[in-house]
Amino acid sequence: MTATEYKAGTNLEKILSEGKFAVTGECGPPKSADGSVIENKAKMLHGYVDAVNITDNQTAVVRISSIASGFAAKQNGVEPIVQMTCRDRNRLAMQADLLGAHTLGIHNCLCLTGDHMSFGNHPEAKGVHDLDAINLIQMLKDMRDEKKFSCGEEMDVAPKFYIGCAENPFGDPFEYRAIRLKKKILAGADFMQTQCIFNIPKFKKWMEEVRAEGLHQEIKILAGITPLKGVGGARYMKNFVPGMDVPDEIVDRMASVEKGPPSHAEGKKLAVEMIKELAEIEGVAGVHIMAVEWEEAVPEIVEAAGLMPRPTVA
Repeated sequence: MTATEYKAGTNLEKILSEGKFAVTGECGPPKSADGSVIENKAKMLHGYVDAVNITDNQTAVVRISSIASGFAAKQNGVEPIVQMTCRDRNRLAMQADLLGAHTLGIHNCLCLTGDHMSFGNHPEAKGVHDLDAINLIQMLKDMRDEKKFSCGEEMDVAPKFYIGCAENPFGDPFEYRAIRLKKKILAGADFMQTQCIFNIPKFKKWMEEVRAEGLHQEIKILAGITPLKGVGGARYMKNFVPGMDVPDEIVDRMASVEKGPPSHAEGKKLAVEMIKELAEIEGVAGVHIMAVEWEEAVPEIVEAAGLMPRPTVA
C-alpha cells in the first residue's frame, strides 16, 4: 500500500485527494495551563483553514501538550494536525501518545525531529531522539497499515492517521533536498508542509527537482507562508534562523514602510501576493500559513488571496 492509496478520512485528506487547494494554519499552545488560549485561536481560524497544526513544545519550550491542545481545537470546530517530535519521547511514549490521540478523534499527525534543546527554556534537558522523523513516519505507517507496533507485535485496532512531514527547500546541501523528501515518501508520508518561503525563485527550482523525480504525484505539498509584521522579523529570520532564506528585497520592502499598522498591512499584502504566485506552481497542493502569535491576520489573508469560501467535503 502506497501513501497515496491510503484514505484517512480526515477533512484535510479529502480536500487534498479531491484536488482542491488546501489551506492549513498553525496554533502554538500557551506556556501555562490556560486552555482558553487554544480555544480562542481555534475560534479565530474556524472556517478559514481546513486543518490547523498544533505545535509540540515548539522551539523546545514547555507548553500545553499538542494532543490536549488538539482536542481543544477539535472541540471548537477546527480539525487538528498534532505535531509529534522525536526530541522528547522514546518509541514507547510516541506509540502510546499516538494511540491516545486516535481515541480522542485526532487523525492527522505531522512527524518531526524537533528543535534542539539549546533553543528552548530547558537547555540542560536531555534529548531522547530514539527515532528520527523518517523512522517515526515509518513506525506510524506500520501501526496504521500493518496493525503492528515497532517491535513487531500485532494490535487489535490500528490507529488511522493521515501522515505528514516537513521539509526545508532551502537547506544545504540544496541538491539533496528532493532526495530527502523522497525518503519520507517511501517511509509513508501522505502530505508535506514546507519551511517558510520567501525566496520564491529558489523554491521554484526545488519544485523542478521534485517534479523531475515525480514526487509531486506521490505526496501532497503545502507551501509554507509566514506573514511578516515588520522589518524586525524579516531581519531576524534572515540573520538568525538556520535554514531560512529571506532575500534582501523582502527586507527592503518591509523597511520601506512605517512600523505598526502600515508594516502589518504590508506584511499581509506580501503574504497574499506570495500565496497567489505559489498557487500557480505545478505540484503545489495548498498553503500552510504560519502566523506566529498573529492568528487574527489569517482570515484577512485567506479572504484577500481568494481562498474563500473553503470547500466542503462529504
